[in-house]
Amino acid sequence: MVKSCWNPSAEGDSGGRVDGLLWCKDLGQHMYGEFSMAVIQANSMLEDQSQIESGPLSSTTSGPYGTFFGVYDGHGGTEASRYVNDNLFSNLKSFASEHQEISADVLRKAFSTTEENFLSLVRKQWLVKPHMASVGSCCLIGIICNGLLYIANAGDSRVVLGRSGRGTKQAKAMQLSVEHNASIDTVREELRSLHPNDPHIVVKKHRVWRVKGLIQISRSIGDAYLKKAEFNKEPLLPKFRLPEPFQKPILSAEPSVLVHKLHPDDQFLIFASDGLWEHISNQEAVKIVQTSPRNGIARRLIKAALKEAAKKREMRYSDLRKIDRGVRRHFHDDITVVVVFIDPNLINGGSTSYFPLSIKGGRFAAGAGVP
Repeated sequence: MVKSCWNPSAEGDSGGRVDGLLWCKDLGQHMYGEFSMAVIQANSMLEDQSQIESGPLSSTTSGPYGTFFGVYDGHGGTEASRYVNDNLFSNLKSFASEHQEISADVLRKAFSTTEENFLSLVRKQWLVKPHMASVGSCCLIGIICNGLLYIANAGDSRVVLGRSGRGTKQAKAMQLSVEHNASIDTVREELRSLHPNDPHIVVKKHRVWRVKGLIQISRSIGDAYLKKAEFNKEPLLPKFRLPEPFQKPILSAEPSVLVHKLHPDDQFLIFASDGLWEHISNQEAVKIVQTSPRNGIARRLIKAALKEAAKKREMRYSDLRKIDRGVRRHFHDDITVVVVFIDPNLINGGSTSYFPLSIKGGRFAAGAGVP
């Protein structure tokens, strides 16, 4: 029934609009409801990448159908997040075709293959582009398929569910992703248990916990210099090289996976890079989504975060808006937000007569203006 409604046309990057450092798609339709998407740039080069793919989730016509969401927060450069944005979904489709389903195992295999292929690329370009060994990306994906929500996360991006509260009008925030950041006690404990003979596996530096004193996250795609000892040498920059050799990977690309059966009270999902969550809480974000019009809601969440960032620096929001990329990173990070509304009628097999969707966020040449 779904296949009979399918049309080969698709919406690409042109589906969004650009306003200076902001890229947004204020409202669109996916297979199970509506969505809103926005990206604000702070770095000299945008390191956040994101995508939505709604339609076939495998390479064969008989495979599963659904909607895929991805938020990829790069660090050290743009190469890893862009690579993930261009390859992870196709890897997932290959495994979904092989298994004829979406499953936790399919998600893990897609992460593993994307990681292996990116590290192979780093190895091939080692002598020409040694900096590639120090580039990485957090990776958060979600898939809605057959009434189930699959979440896989490596890094510190986050997805929060807004669920109708029983006996109250206020929606309840439920965090669905597990984060991997050394600021979290359990993450430090995990690292110490995996590296019992390394007293410096986590180090507090400038009041921030870091893995080996270098990086805050413990899981990612890329960051080859902390996974393969072969890159812990020249021509890698000295600031990334560890003084002692290591026998096993320090960071991991293994995602934490959750499978959640969607409930009629599940209203919406907020996928966002940590740039949003630095400034607003899960419940604050859910309240903003619940009490605001859907059109432009992702952009509205970013504006709320920027207002908080300005307040922390005791400056006016209007002055923050004038700061250009690069310098802007001293005030806030790149921020990506994807708000996904869930229509229970569509989840339960209602009409699916709409066009398939493929859209990537933030593909723009940034100027000086902001929302």
